[in-house]
Amino acid sequence: MSQDSQAMPASGSLFRNRFYQTILISNLFLQIGIWVRNFAILMFVTDQTNNDPLAISLISVVEFAPIFVFSFIGGAFADRWKPKRTMIWCDFLSAVSVFAVLLTLLYESWEAVYFATFISAILSQFSQPSVMKLFKQHVHPEKVQQGMALFQSLVAIFMVIGPSLGIFSYHQFGIYVSIGVMGVAFLISAVVLFRLPADEEQETKREQSGNIRKELADGFRYVWRSPVLKVLGATFAIAGFSVGIIQTLGLFVVTERLGQPKEFLQFLLAVNGVAMLIGGGAIMGLAKKVPPQILLAFGMAISAVCIVGMGLSTSVPLTLVLQFLNGLTFPCIQIGINTMILQWTEQSYVGRVNGVLSPMFMGMMVIMMSLSGVLKTVFPLVGIYAVSGIIMLLGAMILVPIFKHKPAPQPQPQLGEQPTS
Repeated sequence: MSQDSQAMPASGSLFRNRFYQTILISNLFLQIGIWVRNFAILMFVTDQTNNDPLAISLISVVEFAPIFVFSFIGGAFADRWKPKRTMIWCDFLSAVSVFAVLLTLLYESWEAVYFATFISAILSQFSQPSVMKLFKQHVHPEKVQQGMALFQSLVAIFMVIGPSLGIFSYHQFGIYVSIGVMGVAFLISAVVLFRLPADEEQETKREQSGNIRKELADGFRYVWRSPVLKVLGATFAIAGFSVGIIQTLGLFVVTERLGQPKEFLQFLLAVNGVAMLIGGGAIMGLAKKVPPQILLAFGMAISAVCIVGMGLSTSVPLTLVLQFLNGLTFPCIQIGINTMILQWTEQSYVGRVNGVLSPMFMGMMVIMMSLSGVLKTVFPLVGIYAVSGIIMLLGAMILVPIFKHKPAPQPQPQLGEQPTS
């Protein structure tokens, strides 16, 4: 952690940290834009194509493919560019792309909606590593895990209300207003980010020099040399494999195992979102007491049990309980991962490490998502869920050897320094 005048003392409140205040407000508007985008466009494409499976699946392709392809590059450039400026430009360009799509829609070229999702997904791969870098700079090491827990709680809130927000916007106001809401939300997020503390000049000395290919290779070598990050990378790949197998099969759990109409799936998602919100809040209280690698392993182990249980269950109450338990511990996974990356990575490598590790999860998830339909035609649903759970448990077990590892001491800010409010 840099000795930054904006860094908060260990005893300070997160909410008095100017960086953290700004990131939360910005993320609030980003979440509105993202969820309206995801579900308004889904409803629009469904109506335009009369439920064409290929057209609907293409939405997921343009959303996830850029994450896999661009995260390597985005992470490297995040280490070269000024993080504040990068985030502002990414949100601003997302807003511009959305308004460009709105103009295109006025000329009745509805396929342009894919473009909005595609561009936004690409830009997020440059913006997200910059957020991680700023967390490293401006949040005290002892507060990182607590900060991630609160951040995850905001995401959980939108997992509950986001789908309804997007569907309501589309059905009440139509695609034009929904697209406009997306653009305005991204634009407001960009404006809010001007509140961030100024970028550190020393962070940009390499900005115009050096070989980007070499820096990408340095990122891979950095992860490979770290025993903790190397294990975390393997865990990422295993978790992506496990999640990808069942990602698109929830509907079959509802219809085949529970005998419910497909609309019942929304109740499972809502239960999961509420549980994530509660779990994120609970973890804030445990953040200082539990090492992140143990938090991650615990979350994955519980998730493994819940996955197997949901595959076996034919009882609606039992499945809802398992879904709730799964959502309750899911923040352990997200918070544990992000905290480990920040604690075991030097500030100058945060973007590249994030860019190396993220595709391991996303790549395996996308591959298994594309194969899950084929697997469903060959293997029983119970068997697929059982394999997914066992693989997730394996991911938790390989973390055991690094339980006793501790991050290197970080340079501490002077306790007399106060955050800007």
